[in-house]
Formats: sequence, structure tokens, C-alpha cells
Amino acid sequence: MVNSFDNNPPHKVVIVGGGFGGLYAAKTLAKAAVDVTVIDKRNFHLFQPLLYQVATGALSPADISSPLRSVLSKSKNTKVLLGEVNDIDSEAQQVIVGGEAIPYDTLIVATGAKHSYFGKDNWEEFAPGLKTVEDAIEMRRRIFTAFEAAEKETDPVKRRAWLTFVIVGGGPTGVELAGAIAELANQTLKEDFRNIDTTDARILLLEGMDRILPPFAPELSQEAEASLTRLGVIVQTKTMVTNIENDIVTLKQGDEVKEIASKTVLWAAGVKASAMGKVLEGIGAQCDRAGRVIVEPDLSIKGYANIFVIGDLANFSHQNGKPLPGVAPVAKQEGEYVATLIKKRLEDKILPPFHYNERGSLAMIGQNYAVVDFGFIKLKGFLGWLFWLLIHIYFLIEFDNKLVVMIQWVWNYFTRNRGARLITGQESLAQLGIDNNTNSYTSANSKQPINV
Repeated sequence: MVNSFDNNPPHKVVIVGGGFGGLYAAKTLAKAAVDVTVIDKRNFHLFQPLLYQVATGALSPADISSPLRSVLSKSKNTKVLLGEVNDIDSEAQQVIVGGEAIPYDTLIVATGAKHSYFGKDNWEEFAPGLKTVEDAIEMRRRIFTAFEAAEKETDPVKRRAWLTFVIVGGGPTGVELAGAIAELANQTLKEDFRNIDTTDARILLLEGMDRILPPFAPELSQEAEASLTRLGVIVQTKTMVTNIENDIVTLKQGDEVKEIASKTVLWAAGVKASAMGKVLEGIGAQCDRAGRVIVEPDLSIKGYANIFVIGDLANFSHQNGKPLPGVAPVAKQEGEYVATLIKKRLEDKILPPFHYNERGSLAMIGQNYAVVDFGFIKLKGFLGWLFWLLIHIYFLIEFDNKLVVMIQWVWNYFTRNRGARLITGQESLAQLGIDNNTNSYTSANSKQPINV
């Protein structure tokens, strides 16, 4: 069934997902003659490009999060609902949220993606990915617990495993994580411990392709690797991870198989579509192997002119024959395009197919160094770092986030201190031999409780 647009106001637009795509679609529709409903299972918009800084203690979650109701408070035609869409009734034009049916004339699905373990989902227990606030807090817990556990450990072999950090995936997230952990070990924590030398930490960055940062120009990939090497990161390309289990990472480099003992393995290697891909597949949408919905040139799904999929959930391959990258600028432009298309159609006007304007790629590699690829110009080093800072400040949603993050970065720059180095969760206490219920702790070596 092909649904048509209803020109009788109020036209109901339902947006599922409050990420970059959904949020910019809603903001673009702010003054349109439509009723907008934004549905998200979180009450905040998350600035995912800076999640790695939460994971490494440079920023707190609130610094990169903005309440959706606050962001959209001045859009009087927009309401926000906290909930999760379980199903879509395309015949009745309704989305189902916890048993409640919410009608739509136009539906925009922008639920993003999650990390993919390429069929090895059991690896998630040993190697968390980085897509949500909870992921970042879990990474932060593991990273800082590793240094604390190493401080207490007397066995040199076990201590080495605690001080070995393995990052799987050499894209921007993996590169930025590796650089940030190297700075923690070599600068921030250097004077904080007494039994260990944090500069002994080994940070390994593993990439299956022949260079890190594959989307960047080859010369910038080489610069990034050289910068990471100067920070002490061991970069290993053409390296495939074949198993992660019991604090052992098994690698394959050509015909050679290696095992690395590491208590802290972090995943930055791949993504797959959110569960909404399956829901849309149930109404006839086509999905690729990663679960992304294959969309038409106007970002609608085949057979439904009024259902759009944008952001990381969409496979838009009409521009150069391959899917657009899962980055914030793509989602932002797609959200703005679909919102504009809705307004044009309600005015009986047409809009050309979507076209993504590539504005460049960026990755920070430690303090004072970043690589920036704008196509017509390529920057590296301190100048690239300044551009990286300015662009990320610009794209933060709310002014108070921009101000707080800018002040925090200035403070970190001069003090080399990361003030959000919090270890939370009962699992961390257990790993350190601390019994939170009895106000005592257990020696990691003796396993006997010691009263405090």
C-alpha cells in the first residue's frame, strides 16, 4: 500500500529518535503548519562524537547531553514523548509505543545504530562498544579500575595484563580512544600512583585494513599513526581479532596467530542497525546485511512515500554507489532535508533528491594534535586540533554545553587533569576486592577481608 500525504491540517509528523537526524528534522519543522511528535526512549539528545571523552574522564555525561524537552521547548508545534516504539501499523498509519497507538501522516525513523561484533555477540561481555552514555560509563569504569587493580597487584604477569589496553578498530573512535588513554597513562596519572609506573601501560590499536582511519586521505592516516606512535600507542594494521575470552585477545596477522593478555578490551570496530530495522522490514522495507534500511533517493522506503529513514539506520547508496558514512553531519543533513521535503509537499511543491554535502572528516589524536580532511584542504597537528575543537563546540546543541565543554577543555589543556575520573558500579568494587555491604575490603592477594 502506498500512502499519500494529507494536505488537510494539522498534518501529523512523528519522529522516532532524538539523535542528530531526528532532532534536526524537528528543529527544521519548528515553524511549519504541522504537529510534530518526537519519541525517544531517552529524555536527552546525546552528542556521540565526544563520548570517548566521557569514557576517558575528560568530560561528564551531562556535558555532552541536552534534555530534548529543553532543546525543543520553543517549538510550540512539537511535543516530546518518552517511550520506545515497538511496532508500526502502516495500514492504520500508527506507531505503537508500549501498547499505545500514536497516529501519523508522515513518519521519520531515526533510531541510529549500535555496535556490531560481526556475529560474535558473546564478545560484548569482554569488549564493550561506545554508543550510549552507559557504554561510556562502563568503559570509564574498566579503564580506571585497571590502573587501580594494577596498583594493588603484586604478580608482575597479572599486573601487565591490567596495564594492557586493547582497542579493536582503527576508525576515528578507536584512534581517539587510543590517544586519550595514552595521555592518561603518560601525563594525567603519571604522579598519582606509588606502586606502578603508569607510563608502563601498553595501548594496542588493532585495525583489519592496511591503515588506520580508512576514510581519510592516506597521508593523514600516516600522520595519525606517527602521532599515536609518539604517544606510545602500538598500532597494528592488517590484524584480525579471532577471539576474545577470559582476558585473552587472539589475533591473526597473515598466517601468524598471537595471544595478548589484557584485562581491558574496548570495541570500536563496527556498527549495525538498531532494532527498528527489523520492524520496518516487517512492513516490507528492504535491509542490507548490517540491518540498515535501503532507502529511495528522497530517503523514503520503497512503497511508502510518507515513511522516511535517516541517519545511521539508512542505507543511502544513490550518491556514489555505497552507503553514506554513519556520522553526525550525514544524519543532520538528512533530517533537515526530510523536514524541508515535508513542507514542500504540503505546499504542492517538489524537492530534488537528497544529496549529501561532504564537509570533511576529523579525528583528534591526543592533546594539541588532530587530523582534518576537508577534501580541498588537509590539516594536521596543532592547527588541525584547533579546527577539531571549534567544530565540535559549534555542533554541541545548547549554549550551556558549549560553554561548559570549552571551559573544561581549557582547564584540561593547562592542568593536564581529567576531573571526571569516577569509578562507579558494584563490579568495580568486587574487582578491587571491596565489599561495599560490610564496609571492609578484601586483599586481592590474600582474599581475606580487612576491616576499615
